[in-house]
Amino acid sequence: MTRQDSLLDAISIGKRFGGFVALEAVDIAIWPGERVGLIGPNGSGKSTLVNCLSGATSSDAGTIRFDGRPIERLPAHQRTRLGIVRTFQIPLPFTSMTVVENLTIPLRFAARHHPEAKVAESDIEQALLILEDVGLRDKAYESSAGLTQVEMRKLELARAVAARPKLLIADETMAGLSYSEVDEILSLLFKLNDQGIAIIMIEHIMRAVMAFSQRAVVLVAGRKIADDVTDAVMNNAEVVRAYLGE
Repeated sequence: MTRQDSLLDAISIGKRFGGFVALEAVDIAIWPGERVGLIGPNGSGKSTLVNCLSGATSSDAGTIRFDGRPIERLPAHQRTRLGIVRTFQIPLPFTSMTVVENLTIPLRFAARHHPEAKVAESDIEQALLILEDVGLRDKAYESSAGLTQVEMRKLELARAVAARPKLLIADETMAGLSYSEVDEILSLLFKLNDQGIAIIMIEHIMRAVMAFSQRAVVLVAGRKIADDVTDAVMNNAEVVRAYLGE
């Protein structure tokens, strides 16, 4: 595949905060349906890159194309309309709402901006189908404030899916979870990918990255030092030094 076939193509992305260089000429391309791990030590620029891609932060340099069109000047909500949807490491559901009500907001957003999303089912019926997929159907009418940590992560993914993404950026959806809970989230991400959603996984749990990612991109101190199939990246001497030291 060529870069022209990519779903997302970001070239020479740069970002500074005052005198601090957070990103320096970072390139990243994602193809439709691909599973990519974005990894690097704390402070490497992962969150800044994701913020630049999703529109939460504007990049200072470089170009970003999504589905064939330039988006680097678009605000975050317009990028979401095009199909870039992200989760957050700390889920913040509407705690005054039930679990199923939490999905009605992104569902209405999707119905307004994606004509194919306008189906016969009500918002609640569509939400229940999504909750069934993520394993929260039996919690549908409970308060979202009472969910466990892993259930909160599932709800966060469900809300992202309700916005009908072409590209899902999953930001540390497994942080703090037990071994078995990590496997639950992995299974869910595989299921979403099987539906044709490309996924960028930002994660520190390396066994999850190894199991899920077809390709890994590594950032260190704002620079991309590796971008290859996952096994090759994990055996890259520069990557090993970045994580383990000399």
